[in-house]
Amino acid sequence: MSTGPETGAFALHLGKIAAALDRFVEFEHPDALVNADVWRKQLGGPLPSDGAGIDAVIAELTDVLIPNGARISEPGFSGFITTGPTTAPVAAATASAIAAPQRYTMNAFNFVEETSLLWLAELAGLGPHMKGVYVSGGSVANLVALGAARQHAYEAVGIDPGAEGLNGLSPVIYTSSEAHHTIQRAAGVLGLGRSAVRFVPIDERQRMRPDALEEMMAADRAAGLLPVAVAAAAGTTNTGAIDPLAALGDIARSHGVWFHVDGAYGLLGRLDERVADRFAGLEHADSVIVDPHKWLAAPVGVAAAFVRDRAILHRAFTQGPAEYLEGSFVAEDDVHNSLDSMGIPYGDFAVELSAPARGVQVWAIIRELGVSGIREFIVHDNDLARRVTTAARDHPRLEALIEPELSIACFRYRPPNQSPAGLNGLNERILRRLVRETAFVPSATVVAGSYAIRPCYINRRSTIADVDGMVEAVVRIGDDESGRSAAPAI
Repeated sequence: MSTGPETGAFALHLGKIAAALDRFVEFEHPDALVNADVWRKQLGGPLPSDGAGIDAVIAELTDVLIPNGARISEPGFSGFITTGPTTAPVAAATASAIAAPQRYTMNAFNFVEETSLLWLAELAGLGPHMKGVYVSGGSVANLVALGAARQHAYEAVGIDPGAEGLNGLSPVIYTSSEAHHTIQRAAGVLGLGRSAVRFVPIDERQRMRPDALEEMMAADRAAGLLPVAVAAAAGTTNTGAIDPLAALGDIARSHGVWFHVDGAYGLLGRLDERVADRFAGLEHADSVIVDPHKWLAAPVGVAAAFVRDRAILHRAFTQGPAEYLEGSFVAEDDVHNSLDSMGIPYGDFAVELSAPARGVQVWAIIRELGVSGIREFIVHDNDLARRVTTAARDHPRLEALIEPELSIACFRYRPPNQSPAGLNGLNERILRRLVRETAFVPSATVVAGSYAIRPCYINRRSTIADVDGMVEAVVRIGDDESGRSAAPAI
């Protein structure tokens, strides 16, 4: 007979999980790749006809799944712009999964959903006029923001696209070649078409050029196209470049076009006073996104989209009334039970109806660290990227490919005897060996045609020793690969 969580104490079972997670983040676990055949056999097999019971499930979680998880939480991991979460948001997510499985009804979790959005907006330098909604990630956040932009652009010509759909107009969204690809996907999903996205040329610092944007918009207006949005980046995922927001925002306003800022990764970089001035112009944005599951180290699945007026989100995304959801509720000042009110109708502001209470995770992070603690982590991470760049600039066989604005460094191994044509392949081989043979896991990108080793520092567990160790490992592996390619054939 199978058993469920109601037959045992949560504390007992979750305590075992917590102990296994402690061992995992302290790296007392085997290499997942080495043991792949073992855990595949243990976890796979045919569909079970009889349940094994909760004790067996907990044992498999602690003994097999957790030890063979991803490397993202390791101190040497700097590959993705997501990271292993810290304790407070994990505890908050666990609590909400039981105490508030949905973000709705008038309860404490619904209250901190809105409270944390207000805190996050202030932390990110947005004015009190900006109102938000949590979604599952930057992809959906960009979709929601550009959905608002679509609503705004079409309403201006007498069409309600949320209610009536689109007509034969030719829409255009302006962004740079360095923008995240979710801009194109959002355009496709919103019915504007991926081909509606126009790529504005970039400068030598990988930033959108205002002069090129102005020229393109003027030409498109003259051609009868419908500009929907200018989508700028406050920290690109490629190199961390911050577009000139003030100049781009001025151009968008002069054309009466929605100004969107994708700050999914980099927006909180404004807390570092050394680069705070590069975020000037943010106050003119009509929509902004930021992902707490990036630089705030929340569990993956937490992003926020902010707009000046959530009413436009309601017009763009409302699902319409449903009898089973309307119910019989009371005025907010008469609430005595969580089911007396549905609370703030977040389901009408984006694409999800059912959704977890994500805000409590952000609330827990900000409550634990405060602005000063979060700023300290961001400055530290930016320092790590600068340390890599300085080391690359000073080493005779390394080359820094960009000057970091935030916490992303881009560099490569470049021996004196290597032809330029072979550098990309050489650095690709170095990265593959680095990931397989060492504790250091950066990723790669291409900067102005050059293959770059690209560490991105948002990992709370990364230290200066991890940075120096990665640079030393790149040099060691590079020397070995360079020597192999130079050795004469026998």
